[in-house]
Amino acid sequence: MMSFKNSGLFLFFALGIWLSACNPQSDESARRPIDWESRKISINPRDSLIYGKSYLSVYSQIYSETEHQTHNLTVTVSMRNTNVDTVFITSAKYYNTHGDLVRTYFEHPIQLHAMETVEIIIAEVDREGGTGGNLIFDWAIPNNDSMPLFEAVMISTSGQQGLSFRTEGMRIK
Repeated sequence: MMSFKNSGLFLFFALGIWLSACNPQSDESARRPIDWESRKISINPRDSLIYGKSYLSVYSQIYSETEHQTHNLTVTVSMRNTNVDTVFITSAKYYNTHGDLVRTYFEHPIQLHAMETVEIIIAEVDREGGTGGNLIFDWAIPNNDSMPLFEAVMISTSGQQGLSFRTEGMRIK
């Protein structure tokens, strides 16, 4: 039979384990930005690839109540390969509401393996894109493959309220 002293020690350790499970430490390695250089690949010019361009609308901010009040959003941009072959994204550029270039994520080919998804995260505090941000992707695919799928999920939470919606890219060239 467990004594009071031992049961108190047991409860102390159990409570510590329970509290640590309720408040997990953030894994910073999972939140690091993507190293686009490590994904870099050369495309063989002799490969018969089809080249294209896609547009994706994203919203770092949306209007709330009036045109004078905005609400900031976190944006998750997904670049999805829906094929069983590798596809290539050759550039990703982010423009703001006014059409000004905010940043270039990469300007060299990267590969997306079969059925792989790679994400770009635009933090809630990053308001550079404004209420009408845009991403332009250049890509290359093997003949008879589907073009990559580009999606964005915008989300914000405050207290017990949340807001989320998504957009889907479209081919423009």
